Amino acid sequence: KLCEGILNILDKDTKTSCQVACLEALRILSRDKKVLVPVTTKRNMQILMKLAKLDTVEDPLERVSEFPVIVEALKCLCNIIFNSSVAQKLSLELNLAAMLCNLLQKCQDRQLVDDIKCFDLRLLFLLSLLHTDIRAQLRQELQGMQVLTQALESSLSVRWTEEYKAAEDRDRPPLSLQETDCAIEALKALFNVTLDSWNVHSKNESHQFRYMAAILRHCLLTTGPTEEKTEELH
Repeated sequence: KLCEGILNILDKDTKTSCQVACLEALRILSRDKKVLVPVTTKRNMQILMKLAKLDTVEDPLERVSEFPVIVEALKCLCNIIFNSSVAQKLSLELNLAAMLCNLLQKCQDRQLVDDIKCFDLRLLFLLSLLHTDIRAQLRQELQGMQVLTQALESSLSVRWTEEYKAAEDRDRPPLSLQETDCAIEALKALFNVTLDSWNVHSKNESHQFRYMAAILRHCLLTTGPTEEKTEELH
């Protein structure tokens, strides 16, 4: 009942501070699988997707005041999808992966969106891990490999000297914690999307794999903010 009450409040036009507080409470509650059973419905998923700005294809990310709401809504979706097989099935029906790819592309070259990008990537990782149909959809329909590789490239701030050769800067400072976390989530999602890629059939696929390999090499030469984070990144 508490979760349902929170979602009913979130379905109304409430203040940003109220939305964030409700989402934080829902995120904590959504760690319990038993709590999720009565609230994992198509309507409730759509409420969270709307708050995460996943229902708007054209609208850019402009209102910085809304960013905390987007991040918390994505965190809630991560918990719900991880803990609920019903939510995993609804994700395919609601075309959640396509919406996440669209939001991820909006995050490219934008300031102050690292948290949004990181949890978008984490949600793509979870979907591609837990639902084989979504994994196939990402690879075949949504150009997931290209979108995720570009997200990884952006997180690592890769500069190119040749088509498949990244610039090596030995004096480059370590990545920030947010940049490192985004890169790690992108790598995890990329692993799932390319897991079944035993054969490369097209020229474009060959290009994508060579492009990704160059970025992975650059990643191995990159350090994170701590020794532990660098190890996790590698």
